[in-house]
Amino acid sequence: MIVKVPQFPWYGDTELELEFPDSWEVIVPRMAGEKAPKLTDGQIKDALRKPIGTPRLAEMAKGKKDVCIIFDDLTRPTKADKIVPHVLDELHEGGIKDENIRFIAALGLHGAMKLMDFQKKLGEDIPQKYLVFNHNPYENCTYLGDTSRGIPVEVNSEFMACDLKVSIGSLVPHPTAGFGGGGKMILPGVSSTKSIAANHGKLCTISESGSIVLDTWGRVDDNVQRLDMEEIARIAGLDFSINALVNIDRDTIALFCGDLVEAQREGVKMGRKVYACEAPSDADIVVANSYAKANETSLVAGLGSKMLKESGGDLIVIGNIPEGQICHYLGRSFGKTIGGQLYGAHKKLPARVKRMYALGPYIDKAGLDWIGPIHLITILNSWAEILAALKKNHGDKAKAVVVPDGTLQYFPHSSMPKGPTVPGD
Repeated sequence: MIVKVPQFPWYGDTELELEFPDSWEVIVPRMAGEKAPKLTDGQIKDALRKPIGTPRLAEMAKGKKDVCIIFDDLTRPTKADKIVPHVLDELHEGGIKDENIRFIAALGLHGAMKLMDFQKKLGEDIPQKYLVFNHNPYENCTYLGDTSRGIPVEVNSEFMACDLKVSIGSLVPHPTAGFGGGGKMILPGVSSTKSIAANHGKLCTISESGSIVLDTWGRVDDNVQRLDMEEIARIAGLDFSINALVNIDRDTIALFCGDLVEAQREGVKMGRKVYACEAPSDADIVVANSYAKANETSLVAGLGSKMLKESGGDLIVIGNIPEGQICHYLGRSFGKTIGGQLYGAHKKLPARVKRMYALGPYIDKAGLDWIGPIHLITILNSWAEILAALKKNHGDKAKAVVVPDGTLQYFPHSSMPKGPTVPGD
């Protein structure tokens, strides 16, 4: 049997073939909206013209001088290049000139983007025609006070200097903020390291090792971390929030625009349906692929481990993207025993995992640092090598689960086997 999973987002978007013995039981959970049709240009334009909780962007632009458009980086599936032209049309209709529009990559504490990254995300012409900047979380942030939860609010000064503020991002499941989009574009997107570390450190569940515990997938209204993000976004004055839902190919299938909370919540209602999957259980083997966030493969480790049988089994993680794992200044290691403020070295494999493999060569040894214990994960550079190891471990009979994209699919808590989570972004 052959199962195909997506790979190489932003670098050709191809498929990886995974072969399994015919004598094995192979289960592939599919999300409900996996092949939902992408929006046409006309549908994107209509969504922008019918915002939720705000006037049209063209109306908001009237009388304004400087506009900042923030956008997410390559750790998110948003094909912003399909949305940006229509946003610019709205701004132009409202009387905004090109020289008064700038873009800022909402990086949070991720590494900086380069020209080729800007072009992948925004389109080839945008960086030549408009000013496109990286967010710097260490400098040039303006202090705006504290939230009601005591989190300092420091936001990108260039963003704050503009009198119309727009965000373009994706609305996909997230392990701590519940879902992406909305206020999350401000924090962590364009906030300072001090603000991000405080929000992520004080308002998330932290394990004994000091790492974030991923236990709030899909939760929004009762999620303290997200509510704090939204308070920060209100303080910063985010005027118009654009949130894309995507299918398995990363194509935009719905767009929720307008107020940073109201539009995001409407999107979450649909997101819970289109990303939803039933979680298999009692597997001997789980293959957890990361695609939409292939450079954040840590997100699939805890998910995959919960699908294994209680007596334990083999977990294989895949993160095929040429750039490897994202540089994360808050959660990654920067030496054998040192790392970011919330870095915590893994002491053992996730519960239920007897053996753990990572498919190379796109995950390097150091790149395992937030996936699991580096010394306990075996990197093998081809599926054939991994399959040979699995056959040796399990023989002719095995129950295998293949998750096409564990960074996009949503397994509601009620359908997930019980088990501890693992650290990650």
